[in-house]
Amino acid sequence: MEYLPLFFRLRDQSALLVGGGQVALRKARLLVRAGTRLTVVAQQIGTELAELVENEGGQLIVGEYHSALLEGRVLVVAATDDEALHERIHYDAVARNIPVNVVDCPRLCTFVFPAIVDRSPIVIGISSGGDSPVLARMLRARLETLIPNGYSQLGKLAGRFRDRVKTRFSGVNQRRKFWESVLQGQVAEQVFAGRLGAAEQLLQSKLDVADPEHQVGEVYLVGAGPGDPELLTFKALRLMQQADVVLYDALVSKDVLELCRRDADLVFVGKKRDNHALPQEGINDLLVKHALEGKRVLRLKGGDPFIFGRGAEELQSLKPHGIPFQVVPGITAASACATYAGIPLTHRHVAQSVKFVTGQLKNRTSDLNFAELVHPNQTIVLYMGLHTLPELASKLVAHGKPAETPVAIVSKGTARDQKVLTGTLANIAELQAVAQLPAPALIIVGEVVDMHESLSWFGDDLVEGSNHSLMRVHHEH
Repeated sequence: MEYLPLFFRLRDQSALLVGGGQVALRKARLLVRAGTRLTVVAQQIGTELAELVENEGGQLIVGEYHSALLEGRVLVVAATDDEALHERIHYDAVARNIPVNVVDCPRLCTFVFPAIVDRSPIVIGISSGGDSPVLARMLRARLETLIPNGYSQLGKLAGRFRDRVKTRFSGVNQRRKFWESVLQGQVAEQVFAGRLGAAEQLLQSKLDVADPEHQVGEVYLVGAGPGDPELLTFKALRLMQQADVVLYDALVSKDVLELCRRDADLVFVGKKRDNHALPQEGINDLLVKHALEGKRVLRLKGGDPFIFGRGAEELQSLKPHGIPFQVVPGITAASACATYAGIPLTHRHVAQSVKFVTGQLKNRTSDLNFAELVHPNQTIVLYMGLHTLPELASKLVAHGKPAETPVAIVSKGTARDQKVLTGTLANIAELQAVAQLPAPALIIVGEVVDMHESLSWFGDDLVEGSNHSLMRVHHEH
């Protein structure tokens, strides 16, 4: 690390800026934003720079730099095109132990200006040590999109309550847990929505009723999406990285799980066909237990927690205990797997509606309304239907769906080893018996499947199937 990141308090402190052009203007803007009393010296000073300094109560000196100008300064910035002058300024400043920045010349700098994300009182500085300022600015641009402007108001609100919270909670850990619940919960959401008065009232009420000896935790019910970690939402990632305990199921990919907080306790509660690591009631009890211990509990589910995920049952178990929770939707398998297979779920001339149904039949018998599923111009998406595929296909045909209706099986959708098998209701079960595509898998039924060949974009291979038919196995190279 070439530079130690520090934050200077410059309000009402005196600094010297040598230079009068556009580069000097950019540095002047930063310095006056920090409340610096700025003196600018140059033989020519641009109009905009001169107006800025005068409006902020600074001083303009039209003339040559000399070392006496460094007296009483807390830092100096050189922004000219005169290399010899830069050398002099650096030497003079170092001799007086004054921090100096020479623009675009790291070897003459004892400090550098970072790229800044300003959400005052929250300020983030990004520096490459002068090696790649463009890269630092690019990273700043990314952070600008991730950090709402509301964080400025949130920081100010926390500042107003800091002493009150310190009085209410004597322990550091107690204060930390309280602030984490505030800054990551409904108070923060009210601030981000612009309801500052409501946020302040809510924060005060939380402080009034808080029990320093026993603080209830919180549960985050988060959709992990179909497997590709880049499909996570920003909010999902934020909550994943702050949870103390993570309860995850078998559909959560390893790549997604690795994004959770490193020191969090990971608890597998997955369910596979005929093999449940923990019954649903046990999962509910674990959520309640850890939350009542004051922990932040992440319930991480594949896909979306409210689409065949039993998320509502888990939340209902929290309500009697007064445990707060947040729900973060995820990209459901129907949307993600179809997209990665190049199959639109609706299309103007082919399908005007889509139905999501579970193919995991109750007691191994059908409880689906097949007559309602066979409507024309409708796409059917079957979750968890791989093991009942022969019965599902035959019953759809028996209730009037044409046997030649296209069908696709998308196995491990969005993952690097994704595969797609296409056929018809008449032969898809036979093709799958040969291909043996593994779960998790999604079944798509409808004319939109015919678009897979022309729209697939995630790699493509043709493999000979049974009865000399062709089955398309699709994966990333």
